[in-house]
Amino acid sequence: MRNGVSKRKVVIMGAAGRDFHNFNIFFRNKKYYEVIAFTAAQIPNIEKRIYPPELSGGLYPKGIPIYPESRIKEILEKNKVDEAILAYSDLSNEEVMEKASIVLSYGADFRLMGPYSTMLKSKKPVISVCAVRTGSGKGVTTRKIIRILREKGYKAVVVRHPMPYGDLKKQICQRFSKYEDLGKNDCTLEEIEEYEPHIREGVVVYAGVDYSEILKEVEKEANIIIWDGGNNDLPFFKPDLHIVIADARRAGHEVSYYPGQANLMMADIVIINKVKTAKKKDVTLIKENVKRLNPKAKIIMADMPKYIDKPQLVMKKRVLVVEDGPTLTHGGLSYGAGALEAKRLKAKIIDPRPYATRSIKEVYKKYPHIWKVLPAIGYGKAQMEDLEKTINRVPCDTVLIGTPIDLGRYIKINKLYARVTYDIKEIGKPSLEGIISGFISHLSNP
Repeated sequence: MRNGVSKRKVVIMGAAGRDFHNFNIFFRNKKYYEVIAFTAAQIPNIEKRIYPPELSGGLYPKGIPIYPESRIKEILEKNKVDEAILAYSDLSNEEVMEKASIVLSYGADFRLMGPYSTMLKSKKPVISVCAVRTGSGKGVTTRKIIRILREKGYKAVVVRHPMPYGDLKKQICQRFSKYEDLGKNDCTLEEIEEYEPHIREGVVVYAGVDYSEILKEVEKEANIIIWDGGNNDLPFFKPDLHIVIADARRAGHEVSYYPGQANLMMADIVIINKVKTAKKKDVTLIKENVKRLNPKAKIIMADMPKYIDKPQLVMKKRVLVVEDGPTLTHGGLSYGAGALEAKRLKAKIIDPRPYATRSIKEVYKKYPHIWKVLPAIGYGKAQMEDLEKTINRVPCDTVLIGTPIDLGRYIKINKLYARVTYDIKEIGKPSLEGIISGFISHLSNP
């Protein structure tokens, strides 16, 4: 509203997900605001696009440009921006304030949008599964909840946090019920890793860009909606039961990452996961933080038992370990389930870094904390090709895959490979079975 201009000029800082949702729900039809641009960070190659008119609405007939966040200072200054909205997740509190300082230094307001401004209310019961950091175990938890509900006669449909990295016009509302849908929608490796495990268990998954439209569709076929969260973001739908997972291997992160701490403080249930591979003092610290910040929350203790399909290919062999990409990159872990199993089987882990090609080499530069394992990064076909070349260049006996999917179905691996899979298992009481049974006891019959 500078210089007597009636509209407030806004830039939305995002990563192709929460940013679009906040625009759709809050800004799209408000004449008082003018959204100058989106900026994109965290995910490679999602800038240099247009948020299309089909999504931006009548106030933006040409759509809205998407620029890399590296240009934020230029955008703030050139457009005399009034507000910058931070709309992505898995940032340390320090990083959030660094971004705030940049915005404030250019005279604009820095804003975080809360649940009341951005959550949609469903006609159907909603269980949300979120976390304090990415890679804490949301996917396996979601699938266990669905199995419990199915045994009790309920049809649960999953709505996944958005990953619209392609043609946004084609991703307004997407439904996945069979493997062919993954190819039909040109899914990236990251999307496949989230959708395929649900499809494998016969569960319908919705995702996309416009969650008002998605909610209308999913309400037509679900008894209960499961919000399968992304990173450590807040749910887009107002939950009737909010489950949040804390990672015992990253103790302290539950109070130092945005918006994971808010998730923790809103939770009905907090699952402290991976306790058997964590230090007791770290488990105790998380428990103390939960009780201090959210004393009403019930705490479930859990672990993620691991299963390896071909241990003979790993035992004392030269092994390349391929781990879940986001867990290692912006999730901050240096290794995951694959490395733990390789160590247990006394394998020699081969360092892939000298063999990394193009974009994979850049990933190691950007995330130097990653140990001698290979993050399964595939944001688009070019990066999937780089991942494939890197795997095939590493001199090893076996590739040990610790991702949620069978990677060999989507890229060509020129050597033997084995898979590590994992599930979630509660330790003692309360349990997910008990929590879900209590929840549905208050619902009408399916």
